[in-house]
Amino acid sequence: MLLASAVVVPVTWSNAASGNEVANQVKGRAISPLPAPKALKPFGSTASAGEGSWHTVGRPVGGTRAIYETTLVPPGGNQVAGVAWMDMRLLSARLYSGSMSPGKGPYRFTAPVLPAYARTLVAAFNGGFVMNVAHGGYYTEGRVVDPLRTGAASFVIYANGGVNVGAWGSDVSMTSRVVSVRQNLVPLVADGRVTAAASSANWRTWGSTCGVYSCAKSVPGIEHQWRSGVGITSNGALVYVTGPALSPFQLAELLVRARVLRGMELDINSSWPDFSTYDPPVANGFASSSNGSKLIPSTVLGPWTFFKASWPRDFFTMSARSLGRKT
Repeated sequence: MLLASAVVVPVTWSNAASGNEVANQVKGRAISPLPAPKALKPFGSTASAGEGSWHTVGRPVGGTRAIYETTLVPPGGNQVAGVAWMDMRLLSARLYSGSMSPGKGPYRFTAPVLPAYARTLVAAFNGGFVMNVAHGGYYTEGRVVDPLRTGAASFVIYANGGVNVGAWGSDVSMTSRVVSVRQNLVPLVADGRVTAAASSANWRTWGSTCGVYSCAKSVPGIEHQWRSGVGITSNGALVYVTGPALSPFQLAELLVRARVLRGMELDINSSWPDFSTYDPPVANGFASSSNGSKLIPSTVLGPWTFFKASWPRDFFTMSARSLGRKT
């Protein structure tokens, strides 16, 4: 049954439940946005103000907000993490490649986000590790930058801007419609549950971390560190999580609590995680640092990051889909 707020979206999205891309072309037919996410139950017996309750952010897409945000304190933690939920029926994804990660450019899509794309930009967030420690590959703009690895946790973008997340070769694989694949380590969440690897006491397999006050190589790293991750829900929504003092297990638990079916870790340590949304004051206005907002205030980076020509890392953008156009 279509909702009153339905919009016409010329979109083919991926079937998150099966991991296979579905040819769900809807030619000129109205498609309702995904149902708003249900509140998340806090892990603790008492909740901080607003914990688990969603609020909308970012520019509207066809009059509908496509992104919801909330906070959760992870199990065993005492600092809030940010959780963002994205309606991929209304948003279109793109991978931007950096001079450091993955390197081997030049690339058509690299920092900064140009004005032509800032007109539709709704959100942007960080990518994964530099490739020599990502234990995975990178494919974009028609070429294999680093070989894709079977079993690696993979963020896949399709030609229509749809996305999927899963293990390469089983949950997701190469098709003619794949335009970008960003791999990073192995899955954190599979079948809606924390993986054995994420539950392992060997947290160092999830990346080298900084110490409490320093990232010097002489300083021992700590398990509870800034981390970020992303996952896909059973109805195709994309979820991003970041926060300080997180173990791999806690990051995975946050993704599961946000109803993620499959999830993966993205970048870690305080210098890299960043989820920003943009809400220009006028329709079709340019996204910029002045109208951007952080998911949580404590991140070092912010809305300005993706508009800096010097930014060397890969990142993802979420743009408003073109609505009301017949296909």
